[in-house]
Amino acid sequence: QVQLMESGGGLVQAGGSLRLSCAASGRTFSSYARAWFRQAPGKEREFVAAIRWRDGNTYYPDSVKGRFTISRDNAKNTVDLQMNSLKPEDTANYYCAAGWGYSASTSQYNYWGQGTLVAVSS
Repeated sequence: QVQLMESGGGLVQAGGSLRLSCAASGRTFSSYARAWFRQAPGKEREFVAAIRWRDGNTYYPDSVKGRFTISRDNAKNTVDLQMNSLKPEDTANYYCAAGWGYSASTSQYNYWGQGTLVAVSS
């Protein structure tokens, strides 16, 4: 089994920054892709960023490209999401995910964390 635990959420003013971290335990992640998704109240879960574990290749949607950066630490088995220039529309619960697919689709990820809340005030 695989367990994922997010940390680093909180309240920040528009234009500010936050760094989320996702710690993994259980099976090795060397073959997995890791990703971040977010879900605002009343909306569907939305892709934010993905990283392919074996080579560190990354993938972002246009909504966060240039503002968010996903990174990995092989030794610590963690994945971070650095979020800069935050906007009120970035407010959501942020979820870490792991799976075999390097994709923007939630269906490609087998394991999910419990989420951490990011709130951006205007």
